[in-house]
Amino acid sequence: MCLFLLLLLFGPRLIGVLWWLFEPVRWNAAFGTILLPILGLIFLPWTTLMYLLVAPGGISGFDAPWLAIAALIDVSSYASGGIFQRRRRASSR
Repeated sequence: MCLFLLLLLFGPRLIGVLWWLFEPVRWNAAFGTILLPILGLIFLPWTTLMYLLVAPGGISGFDAPWLAIAALIDVSSYASGGIFQRRRRASSR
């Protein structure tokens, strides 16, 4: 269980870093600066990876819903952590 949670937490970040190392031209085409992808991988890794997939061709058509889904996954991962923390505190009382 713990290994699974670690993979969910660090998996997209590790994939992003490896992708950045192996294909820096794509990252430079998608992002103008180095600060935005670093912040994206720290705080919104799934959204950053999805943007990297759709941005070089331009965002059009069904690209926006894919970005929205990735953003929802990132936000839900932060929200679910708060819910489980509250449950854990309530059960320990």
